[in-house]
Amino acid sequence: MNTNIELSLLDAEEKALLDYIWNHIPTEDRQGMTQNDVLLVLDLMDDYLLENGLLEENDQTGEATYLDGEIDETEQLEYLLKALKEQGSNITSVQVQLVTDAELQYGIEQGYYQEEE
Repeated sequence: MNTNIELSLLDAEEKALLDYIWNHIPTEDRQGMTQNDVLLVLDLMDDYLLENGLLEENDQTGEATYLDGEIDETEQLEYLLKALKEQGSNITSVQVQLVTDAELQYGIEQGYYQEEE
């Protein structure tokens, strides 16, 4: 897979999310990691949501609708680590956690998510 092509296909919102996440991962924690790894984690997060009834995709338009609900973060992390291993990814559990934390923070800042009290 040519990651430059895949990255060039991102729309402005996806690129903003990717840049936000990448810039929130400390440089030392990026060792052995690429932006493509971040995209893979994000794709797998959507797979997790689909499997748990928290995301619906329109087969005709391809648009996704995120549904309200609770996410078991431990279960999600275990799902992601297993799926990444199956994909042959060498991203670490710490790196995955950094990606998911940054994605959550981005979502809160954009108003997609609400902070728990």
